[in-house]
Amino acid sequence: MKTAKQRELIDAYLGGLQAGLAEQYRQIALCLADLGYYPRKQRSYIVFRHDLHNREMAKMGMAWTKDHTPYFSLRFSACKGYSERFAEIIRDYILKNPGRLFPHCQDDKCVFRQDGDRTPYYEYAFPSGETQSFCGAKALVIPDIRAEDLDEIKALIRQEHAYLVKHEA
Repeated sequence: MKTAKQRELIDAYLGGLQAGLAEQYRQIALCLADLGYYPRKQRSYIVFRHDLHNREMAKMGMAWTKDHTPYFSLRFSACKGYSERFAEIIRDYILKNPGRLFPHCQDDKCVFRQDGDRTPYYEYAFPSGETQSFCGAKALVIPDIRAEDLDEIKALIRQEHAYLVKHEA
């Protein structure tokens, strides 16, 4: 983290997590910080953005459920070659949100991009052969993060960062 205040923000959030999970989230936060993403409190969660493109790369927070489970969201729409676990996250989002696949597009143009291009976007090919896609500006919740997910999460962060710096900065 760049500042003591940013470290305090992350430490305060991680202090509410179980030790193993806190260490996993810390590794993710450090990976983001190493690439220049800074944590900022926004409502009840922490958002990671970069000065070069100001796009939201990731979010950490506590769910608005009775048990206040922690969650981590990651933007990885420009990434290719991810595991079946991450493909299933995309599939699940499509199935749960069929009417909201391009909520930030108007007249087939992305409102987040200066050129209006709708790429990158998330895409999933169903076993029936049908392919569906949705807005790539959204960070998707990665449920039940495990230690074996960390290397892939860090690789996705680096891939998405490279895309954002090249195309959005």
